[in-house]
Amino acid sequence: MAHRNRIALRLLTAIVGILLLYSPALYAGDGAKPSGEIRLLFTGDIMLARQVEVELKHRHISPWSGFAQLFASADWVGGNFEGAIGTQAQCLADSHRLCFAVPSDSLDLLKSAGFKALSMENNHAGDLGTPGREQTLTQLLDAGILPLDFKHSPQFLRFGNITVALVAVSTIPAADGEVQQIPSVELTQKLRLARRLANVVAVSIHWGTELQDWPSDAQRQQASWLVQHGADVIFGHHPHVVQQPECVLGKPVFFSLGNHVFDQKYPETKDGLIADCRISDGRLRCGGIATQTRPNTAIPAIMGSEATADAALADCNPRLGEDFTIAGVTLRPEPWSPEKSLEGVSISGSRSGVVQWRFERQNLLSLQAGQLAGATGSALVFALERHRSPLDQEDGIRPYVYAIGRRGLVAKWRGSALAWPLLDAVVDPKNNCLCALHRSDSFMMLNPAATGTRVAAYKWNGFGFSGLDDPEEAQACARALE
Repeated sequence: MAHRNRIALRLLTAIVGILLLYSPALYAGDGAKPSGEIRLLFTGDIMLARQVEVELKHRHISPWSGFAQLFASADWVGGNFEGAIGTQAQCLADSHRLCFAVPSDSLDLLKSAGFKALSMENNHAGDLGTPGREQTLTQLLDAGILPLDFKHSPQFLRFGNITVALVAVSTIPAADGEVQQIPSVELTQKLRLARRLANVVAVSIHWGTELQDWPSDAQRQQASWLVQHGADVIFGHHPHVVQQPECVLGKPVFFSLGNHVFDQKYPETKDGLIADCRISDGRLRCGGIATQTRPNTAIPAIMGSEATADAALADCNPRLGEDFTIAGVTLRPEPWSPEKSLEGVSISGSRSGVVQWRFERQNLLSLQAGQLAGATGSALVFALERHRSPLDQEDGIRPYVYAIGRRGLVAKWRGSALAWPLLDAVVDPKNNCLCALHRSDSFMMLNPAATGTRVAAYKWNGFGFSGLDDPEEAQACARALE
């Protein structure tokens, strides 16, 4: 009898072990997180209007009642917020378009669930027009949730010594006409700034074709462009069905995370994926957590790790970007917090981990270091900032050159522009010259709507920039600006 009892006990122990091994709750983060690891989660589409609103009010329940342990195990949780805060009466007049007006009390559910940031870049963000966008942004901020939109990208987060940049973009036109193009000069600048100041660059993007469970050719091309221009991980949404992630040029790309909380009834729209990314030992590693929503409800449940997604990204472990260090000083962006504005970027300078100074918040578009004064000169910082000039009365892009001083960045040159109105500029490290993309108009006859462009090369002369009449250098600059 004792022998049979021991066998039964061993069998029971084995069964319990297997159940624990494959338990979604355990995978969701019940176990202790490795020391020093940073965990980031990003969900698919969240829509809290229409039948979702009806169900939540009827059942008096949170969609995330089963996600407490998972979200608590993460350092940061984000997702895509479909719609705008407001009422149906505020919907733009268009009977052919769905309008997702989300009640403001839904923000209490999102905050209580543990969401730290929500993307506002999608085709429903403009359902209530500009007032709806502004109201959504303001109320998210009031709730302590970071609203991610294109205008205020990138935003920066800090986890110990690791900086994460967030960029939000939508290639699907919203009801108010807002949409972004890939490629574009503006997106290039946002990614360049994010890449320079952050160790990890995450892009939230609304793209693809609804209900198509494979990435389109356009998505693949856009993913490659985003990675080539600085993205380390891409969180995609809009198709409302899961498109399996892939490793694109060495970086994890979640083409579509599907629905997270939504009231669509097609079986495929009931499956979702949560991007589960970990930062440790100088690398970024991502996998997937599957969710499923039963028929006749919009409340998802955790199903555990998604084997196909995990296998696709198993060898996709990019190294973190290096810190931006000049003359022994590490420049870092001040991280966003609910008490700070979304506008502009503030920079701190530190030596050996100790902050020496902070540079006032600026509408910063780009930041680079270069040996503009030659190989034997000190490295200088080249910045693009947006300012209104009393000379041309235009709120435009202005180039600045700074030196690293004991008390901060010291302006060496504040140019209102170069030879022509400016669109973009980068430092060419091979020749230590400045490559500029100009509009086709001139300061004598300003025309901000001018569509043509011209490329010019400049050399730092110690007091400003002198133009270079060198066709080969111009060609090199054209390549550097691509």
